[in-house]
Amino acid sequence: MNGVELVVAALAAGTTAGLTDTTSSAIRDAYAGLRESVRRRLATGAEDGVRILEASEASPDIWRDRLSELLSVSGVDQDEGILAAAHSLLHDLGANVVDAREAKGIQVGNHNTQTNTFN
Repeated sequence: MNGVELVVAALAAGTTAGLTDTTSSAIRDAYAGLRESVRRRLATGAEDGVRILEASEASPDIWRDRLSELLSVSGVDQDEGILAAAHSLLHDLGANVVDAREAKGIQVGNHNTQTNTFN
């Protein structure tokens, strides 16, 4: 998962979690902080960035691709603060985020058997 995908996933998960009464105030606050950081980043770039961010809250699947494009152009994947906030929100929501870009011999799931030979 690259930086843009991480932020988009956190925004979508935060939007969904914010709709329930059982969501803790800490998660709501974490989502609000992430959203505000992303909004400020988008406000300095494309003129319709903030509008698309807001539209993505109501219909995340419809706006996911366009939001991803805008976030990529805005350099959100280089903003360590936003990336840390997105990762933290997903962690707090119970999502497992694994950075496997440099990994060798990855296995996902339970009760697997794997034999690796690296040359």
